[in-house]
Amino acid sequence: MIPFEKYQLDNGLTVILHVDRHTPLVAVNIAYNVGSKVEHPDHTGLAHLFEHLMFTGSQHAPDFDSVLQRAGGENNAFTNTDLTNYYLTVPADNLELALWLESDRMQYLSLSAESLEKQRKVVIEEFKQNYLNQPYGDLMLLLKPLAYQVHPYRWNTIGKEISHIAKAQMTEIKTFYQRYYCPDNAVLCIAGHFDLLQTKKMVEKWFGEIPPGHFPSVVLPQEPVQLQSRFLEVERNVPNDMLLKAYHCCKRADDNYYPTDMITDILSNGKSARLQRHLVEEQSVFSNISAYVTGTFDEGLFIISGSPNPGGSLQSADEALEQELRLLSEQIVPKEELDKTKNKIRTLLYYADLQVQDKAMNLSIFELLDQAERYDWEESLYNQVDALQIQAISRQLFTVENCSTLYYRAIE
Repeated sequence: MIPFEKYQLDNGLTVILHVDRHTPLVAVNIAYNVGSKVEHPDHTGLAHLFEHLMFTGSQHAPDFDSVLQRAGGENNAFTNTDLTNYYLTVPADNLELALWLESDRMQYLSLSAESLEKQRKVVIEEFKQNYLNQPYGDLMLLLKPLAYQVHPYRWNTIGKEISHIAKAQMTEIKTFYQRYYCPDNAVLCIAGHFDLLQTKKMVEKWFGEIPPGHFPSVVLPQEPVQLQSRFLEVERNVPNDMLLKAYHCCKRADDNYYPTDMITDILSNGKSARLQRHLVEEQSVFSNISAYVTGTFDEGLFIISGSPNPGGSLQSADEALEQELRLLSEQIVPKEELDKTKNKIRTLLYYADLQVQDKAMNLSIFELLDQAERYDWEESLYNQVDALQIQAISRQLFTVENCSTLYYRAIE
C-alpha cells in the first residue's frame, strides 16, 4: 500500500501528497488532462508541440532548466494520446523552488513568435528523424488509421503530418494554453521527503491563486465496433519484412484490462513466453515477435508485431501466429503458466514502487484515468484473473473481424 493524502484546491487543482522519508529527494509531477486526442483532425500535433513550448521559460523564470539544475534538480516530460505529463526531482530542501517553477509556467508561460518557430523546427526535425527517415518509423502512422476510423487515436501524438505542425499559428497555441493548462484540468502529486503541513501551505501559496479555466468537457467520437477485417500492404526500404496485427480491446480502467494485459505476457514476456518459444525458437517462423496492449483511456489496441525469418513469407508467418492465438481461445491456460505470469507482473509492480518519481507519476496518471486509489488495487486485480477469463477474452479479441493487419514488406 502507498499511503497518500488527496484533496482539491478551490480552483479545482487536485493535489496528492505521499510522504517517503527513506529518500533525500522530492518528486513533483503534474499531469494535465490533455493529449493528442483533443486535437482537430486538420490541426494535429499541437499537444506535443506545446509540451516543448512549456520549457521555453515563463514570466518570472525565463530559463526553467538552468534554475532547476542549479538547485540540483532534473526534469522531463512526455505527451501521449490521453495526457501530457511533467515531472522533476529535487533535493528535499528545494521543494518550494520546484513548486514555484511549475506554478509560474502554469499561469505565466512566455509565448513568443521566436520560441514557437524554434520549437516548431525541433518537432518537425523529430518527426522526420523518428518517423520518416528511420527504418520502420512509420509503422504506427500506418497502423493507427487502419485500426481507428473515427476516434482521434487514429493519429500519432507527433501529429498526422508535418504540414500540421508547420502551419500551427500563435492564436491556436495561446487558445490551447488557456483552455487546457489550468489548475482544474491538472493533477499535482508530490512524493518524497517533506513535511505534510508545510507542503500544503506551499501548494496553496504557489497554486491557490491561479484562476481556474472552467474548460468545457471534451466529447470525443466513439469508435464503432469493427465488423470486418482490414488489411494494408506497403513496401519500404528496410532490411526485413514486418507483420503487425491490431485487435480492438478495452480501455485501461475496464476490469477486462487485467486479463487482456496478462495475455500479452503469456504470449511474449520472456524467453519462455509462447510466441518466443513456439514461433521463434521451435518453428523458426519469426526472428523476433512481441505483443502489448496500448492501455489508453478510451478503448485501445492489442498489438502484435514481428519480423519473419529471412526466406519466410509474411503470409505463412501470419498463419502461424493466428494458430497460436487460436490455442488461447480453445484451450485453458495451465495453472503453472498463469501463476508464473502473475509473479512476473507482481515483480514489475514492486519495482514501480521503489522510486519516488515513479510513484508520483503513477498516482497522478491513475487519478486522471479514474482515481489514484486504483494504483493500490493493481496487484489484487491481476491476482484475481483466472484461466477462464483469459480464454473468454481471447475468444472475444482474436476474431478475424476484429483484426487490422499490416504487411510491411522490404523492397527486394
